[in-house]
Amino acid sequence: MRWQGGQRGGGIEDRRGMSGGAVAGGGIGVIILAIIGVVFFDIDPSTTQQLASQFGQSGASQEGRQGTPEDQAGLFVDVVGRNINDVWATKLDGYRPPDNIVLYERGTPTGCGFGQSAMGPFYCPADRQVYLDLSFWQEMETQLGASGADFARAYVLAHEIGHHIQTLTGASEQVQRAQQSASSEAEGNRYSVALELQADCYAGVWAANAASVSGGEVAVEQGDLEEGLRTASAIGDDTLQRRSGGQVSPESFTHGSSAQRMEWLQRGYQTGDPASCDTFQGL
Repeated sequence: MRWQGGQRGGGIEDRRGMSGGAVAGGGIGVIILAIIGVVFFDIDPSTTQQLASQFGQSGASQEGRQGTPEDQAGLFVDVVGRNINDVWATKLDGYRPPDNIVLYERGTPTGCGFGQSAMGPFYCPADRQVYLDLSFWQEMETQLGASGADFARAYVLAHEIGHHIQTLTGASEQVQRAQQSASSEAEGNRYSVALELQADCYAGVWAANAASVSGGEVAVEQGDLEEGLRTASAIGDDTLQRRSGGQVSPESFTHGSSAQRMEWLQRGYQTGDPASCDTFQGL
């Protein structure tokens, strides 16, 4: 993936090196959060808030350094984040970027409760920020069998900003209302799957348009899409359930199967059009 000549200014708040604290209550909290991180790839912010409340964590504010980080990994997030926002500025009327992409280590307060790296990357609608511990890149590759390629990492970031877009369009709120009136947990999960697959599709839309908004300085190159699809496959609910030693239970899916995640990422990439990302048909 080409990115090093891209424009900076992705709205980075760098909290790395700051003391974020630990999960109250000790080891059991860490274990629960670690299991959630492995099973779900990115965590529902409402679950984050519930867990934070359970473990007695404060949502107190914490501010880091604003601007472009000097290290390569931080610079990557800054450049790619800027490009993602530039794409969506052309695709969504009145688009407003996330307030920040927050880089942190281990744990940090968020508007959705206390965030921890074991949760994986997540978007918090309460403060409209994306949270990312960069150690997830390595864990994604070594523990989940995903790709370590730049595009695979960019896909993760674009997926999370996809959740921001759903906040702006009202899709997230509509799903929340639908889940509250659902007749069963399985029905509620279907709405969650549709929301996650749409975020995957939005990631594909970004990838298809990355070069056109950057004069080719940020661009998907040969083999990149395959690396993204490999990652989408690795984080499907059925694959993760098998990896954890459990039975595949479609009614418990919250993010979609490997085949579904691959399908919607590819659909967004092939069309380059967010209108193709209606994952809610038939629900």
